[in-house]
Amino acid sequence: MGAGTRQKAVDAASKELALEIIGRNDHDVSRSNMSVNAIKVLNRLHKNGYRAYLVGGGVRDLLLGHNPKDFDIATDATPEQIRDLFKNSRLIGRRFRLAHILFGREIIEVATLRGHHDNTDQETLGKQNDNGMLVRDNVYGTIDEDAERRDFTVNALYYDISDYSIHAYGGGLQDLESATLRMIGDPRVRYKEDPVRMLRAVRFATKLNMTISEETRAPIKEMSGLMHSIPAARLFEEYQKLFLSGKALANYKMLNEYNLFESLFPASAEVLVGNIGGKEDQMFQLVCKNTDNRIANDQRVTPAFIIAAFLWYPIERQAQVVMQESGMDFYDAMMVAMNDVCDAHCKSVSIPKRFSAMARDMWSLQLRLPRRAGARAFKLLQHPKFRAGYDLLLVRGEIEGGETAELAQWWTTFQHATEEIQREMVRQISGPKRRRRAPKKKTP
Repeated sequence: MGAGTRQKAVDAASKELALEIIGRNDHDVSRSNMSVNAIKVLNRLHKNGYRAYLVGGGVRDLLLGHNPKDFDIATDATPEQIRDLFKNSRLIGRRFRLAHILFGREIIEVATLRGHHDNTDQETLGKQNDNGMLVRDNVYGTIDEDAERRDFTVNALYYDISDYSIHAYGGGLQDLESATLRMIGDPRVRYKEDPVRMLRAVRFATKLNMTISEETRAPIKEMSGLMHSIPAARLFEEYQKLFLSGKALANYKMLNEYNLFESLFPASAEVLVGNIGGKEDQMFQLVCKNTDNRIANDQRVTPAFIIAAFLWYPIERQAQVVMQESGMDFYDAMMVAMNDVCDAHCKSVSIPKRFSAMARDMWSLQLRLPRRAGARAFKLLQHPKFRAGYDLLLVRGEIEGGETAELAQWWTTFQHATEEIQREMVRQISGPKRRRRAPKKKTP
């Protein structure tokens, strides 16, 4: 990237956020690497007199030589004007109004450039609660104001379709080159506006192999409690991004470092207190590592598996409480504990029913898999969620050893054995068949 034609300016009206403009001939971002549909949207907005920019992660990843998953667009057209221009669009969101333009299975997200809240006194457009968190954010502004509203400098990057230049704010290019993740503005204020930015700091740091700057990371531990104000549905989305994108292990470790793991898995964090390095921590790390390996090998992963694995030991702990309080046996206490722990978890991080049902199947299979006598083993093998339950058993066996490891090995052998060997394995579990006594003849 040549420095010769770079233009540097400081916009006095935009709180001194430095702007750097890189001309078309001085950057490597090419439209050939962009989504065809994103280019269609950019061109149509431009031809109809609107400013249009490819923005944020799409520009960042192209500059890094990566293939972006998403191509988000920012424009000075309002959501209603976007809807009028694109018949294949729909408007979504109340807190943050934007447009989704549909091209088959691909969705191009288009947002109106955001402005500062001190520019309006209309609560219908912008509103903060008493803690400073933004509960409504539909104040529109200029590209300079929009840049100040972005979270990190490496995301304050705009590709201008009108002249193919890149607008970089706040030293974003320099931070990209030095692999530094830096918050735009005062991190304490920005975290109060949206506490999820703390999770995003972790995710971007691991995803992009960046170091979080000192001033950006310093307040996170202290302010981690703000995460409790985030809606449960939104936290489930963040959970998926953190644990199902190939960086689960790195994210798990960093979330613990900054006291953020508790916001996503309260019960799991509780069993880790004073027990880092114990079987629970080992289990969580192994599950994350296995998930990362599956994603690296293009194998299928489900959000339900990590949830089931992370909540297994909290369920066991809760079962002990239920047994002491009610006198139930272990099996019944575990069934009660599954409901207690799952219901409590959903208050913090909502789990779609299809995933919570699958997690419950995996938990109940942990109780059924030891029961292999008679026809039970053959029936369990036909269970629709057997494989998922077996995978959880394998992880437990690797961590717990002993009887759990032996049980996991038995099921590994049983699955791949011939029917004759399977019957012999079950016979050894069941013991010799008892002969039925002939019924006594009734005496007349």
